[in-house]
Amino acid sequence: MSERVCAVIPAAGRGARLGADIPKIMVEVADGVTVWHLLHRRLRPRAEHVHVVVSPEGEAPFRDLAAEEIGSGAVSVSVQEKPTGMGGAIFGAAPYWEAYDAILVVWGDQANLSPATVDRVVTGHREGGLTIPLVPMADPYVEYEIAGSALTRVRQSREGDECRPGGLSDVGVFCLGTDGLRKEWTRYLSESAPGAVTGEVNFLPFLPHLSQVAGRPLTVVPVEDPDEARGINTRADLDFARRAYLRDAEAGGR
Repeated sequence: MSERVCAVIPAAGRGARLGADIPKIMVEVADGVTVWHLLHRRLRPRAEHVHVVVSPEGEAPFRDLAAEEIGSGAVSVSVQEKPTGMGGAIFGAAPYWEAYDAILVVWGDQANLSPATVDRVVTGHREGGLTIPLVPMADPYVEYEIAGSALTRVRQSREGDECRPGGLSDVGVFCLGTDGLRKEWTRYLSESAPGAVTGEVNFLPFLPHLSQVAGRPLTVVPVEDPDEARGINTRADLDFARRAYLRDAEAGGR
């Protein structure tokens, strides 16, 4: 794909379940190696620019952590003043990414994301389309329903939906064409009710809207390893990410 890509990382969450006193993107998976370092290494070969959205209290520490990359102009930072959800973080940062052809949205805790998946998503993205890597999960937290060539529904456990065993889950990565995207989000906001549990207008149900209502072509990138879907939400998740990092480092990866 010859399109210009901006990676957008919403990282303004407080990480209450993890019990950390710093944003999850700044948590160490090894001495001196944070989730940010892993994400940046994976995104840098495929994205012309990386934009990170942080919380007010996370801004200064993150700017210190990523000072070199920010100073070079390859990375920019904005602040989500209030925790209104991922969609609010992404579209509040629109002035930073609208000049690019596509955005590669990556959750700020996806330490287990593989470089191969990032490459396949960007390479497989169709201009103006919607590209999502999906993996079958024994017990998905989020489940995607596809009918024919359309994404019809996203079930979310966090909003009280029942996800089915063996259903397709995302791995925290989404590629979207930017042309008309903010306008479509505004339209979606005007027509959508807040989530039953969170009270937020969630980003994930916006994806079926893009597919069905906006008519954006859907590309699904199959992922085989369910470990890629595991973000860092709990201590157990962090311990898993640390073991995976050490294993891959010993094998010559990471």
